[in-house]
Amino acid sequence: MENNSFIFTDGKDPKMIEAYKKAQETFKYFWRELSWEYRRIIPGLNIACVKASFSEIDPDGDKIVEHMWMNDISFDGDTVSGYLINEPNDLTTIQPGDYFEIPLNEISDWLFAITPMQKKAKGFSKLFSSSAEPIPKAYGGFTIQKMRADMSESERRDHDEAWQLDFGDYNEIEVVNEQSEKPENLIEHPMSRNMKEDFVKFLEEYPNELTNIDEEGFTLLHRETIAGNLSSVEVLLEAGADKHLKTNKGKSAFDYAKQLNWEHLIPAFEKN
Repeated sequence: MENNSFIFTDGKDPKMIEAYKKAQETFKYFWRELSWEYRRIIPGLNIACVKASFSEIDPDGDKIVEHMWMNDISFDGDTVSGYLINEPNDLTTIQPGDYFEIPLNEISDWLFAITPMQKKAKGFSKLFSSSAEPIPKAYGGFTIQKMRADMSESERRDHDEAWQLDFGDYNEIEVVNEQSEKPENLIEHPMSRNMKEDFVKFLEEYPNELTNIDEEGFTLLHRETIAGNLSSVEVLLEAGADKHLKTNKGKSAFDYAKQLNWEHLIPAFEKN
């Protein structure tokens, strides 16, 4: 995780502001990956965290702002929640372990990393003579990539070694696993495709899951829609899930499909 020299970013830099916006627009891919991570028996992610700004007013009346990372992330389609993992430099009212809920349009970055297969990591692992193990590949990290773009080649090497992550080319930021090799993963997570038959059997064994509503008004259809899982959404709709049912915030699953711009889900809702 970042040391203090990497935590703080210039919120007035136009390119940094652009990085914030890209992180917000693509956060849905982070959540899609993390939602599947929470279902895995064996963890697949090396790291999964979200950066946001935290602020307070100092005794002189000046506003102090620090951008720091949170983990143990949850997402309800509107709000990103998690626990602070950085030690603030100047802020005095918060500390690591504090819980926060941040509107999606106020996060500043996200990052997850996956260790590739050994054969895919050989080239990068040569950068780090201290380890022959595959180096986890980073996805997202828009503010990090902006900072890497401003570094010299040697500075980038030192930066990446400090993180022990493969950040790749700062001009080509990937948002899903194996994006270059399998661009279809941008449309649907491979686990969603592979688990479709098992999901059908699951609903047959536990039909009440189709209509269960949690205390916030979310159904399984809401959750699968927010995560962008086409196969699951199709199975749920075909099984009779109510696409018009609204959460306590007054939003249907279809509303979330449109709000998060999951374009591949919209035809499924319009069809059923």
